[in-house]
Amino acid sequence: MDFKDILKQLSERVVKLKDNLQTEESVKNALIMPFLQALGYDVFNPFEVIPEFTCDIGTKKGEKIDYAIQKDGNPVILIECKHWGQDLNLHDNQLLRYFHVSSAKFGILTNGVVYKFYTDLEHENKMDERPFLEINMLDLRDNQIEELKQFHKSYFDIDTILNAASELKYMKGLKDLILEEINSPSEQLVRMFAKQVYGGLVTAKIIEQFTDLTQRSFKQVISDMITDRFKKAINKEKDEEKSTESTASTESEASDIPLIETTEMEKEAFFIVKAILRKHIDIERVYERDTQSYFGILLDDNNRKPICRLYLNSSRKYLATFDENKKEVKHLLESLDDIYKYENEIIPILKKYEGE
Repeated sequence: MDFKDILKQLSERVVKLKDNLQTEESVKNALIMPFLQALGYDVFNPFEVIPEFTCDIGTKKGEKIDYAIQKDGNPVILIECKHWGQDLNLHDNQLLRYFHVSSAKFGILTNGVVYKFYTDLEHENKMDERPFLEINMLDLRDNQIEELKQFHKSYFDIDTILNAASELKYMKGLKDLILEEINSPSEQLVRMFAKQVYGGLVTAKIIEQFTDLTQRSFKQVISDMITDRFKKAINKEKDEEKSTESTASTESEASDIPLIETTEMEKEAFFIVKAILRKHIDIERVYERDTQSYFGILLDDNNRKPICRLYLNSSRKYLATFDENKKEVKHLLESLDDIYKYENEIIPILKKYEGE
């Protein structure tokens, strides 16, 4: 079972159990400990997960935080837990105090349903006021699962997470700002738009008129984009059906015409994989092998040495890597750039072939 499936199961568990959990301790046992286990940590190993971790705060001695995850004998993640019914916004100051006196680089504030991830991007050793990642187990999204995967014991790397955290934090800020402007356009934004489409003097009355027009225009653009995507998806399905029917009816007549055509997207994806492999192996040993169902990338042009596969000819696009048993593990791609995220999944199979 892959990481995504484990989290989906845990999400279903949250839905079933949360209403019956009356205490903070029951939330820890039923929801939070299984979450830490899903991240690959042994919650029963006190050298890895320390319950009631002591954080002395100034003159206050013996202050305790619910859990600390250790790596190489040092705390790297502090976890403060609350009951699932509590508003986490009322408790982030408590985690901030613990964070300040600890060497841990990350803090998690959770009620078993929502998990807020913090670090010190703005001021070193001082926890940021806003989380860089927020996961709601009742509304799991694929892109969030991929970000969460970086906290898995097998992939945990502080520098990698910090680089991603910076982007996540600022993207979240931008998305919140865009959403706020869509719902309630600011005068500054309305004035900027009005100046570009209105030829006269932008007065207070014009601002009032354009505020309503801007808000309606935002919603219309979003509606049009959604409609266009639906139309494209429907048309693509129809084209695929027609193509299948046409291929079946003319297969004998077109037997001399190649059935497989490598697309520009597949070529671009191949170059990305080669860029990942370049620092690990002579890329002259990396070959492509296009098939009707997938685009394969092989070591030494050997079918017994597949490095990865790409499924790019449908509406949902995947990168398939291989586990130690050469079993496919598929990863959903929002864009081709997402391939770079899976270097740690691609390289192990290559090293296995090389006998490392």
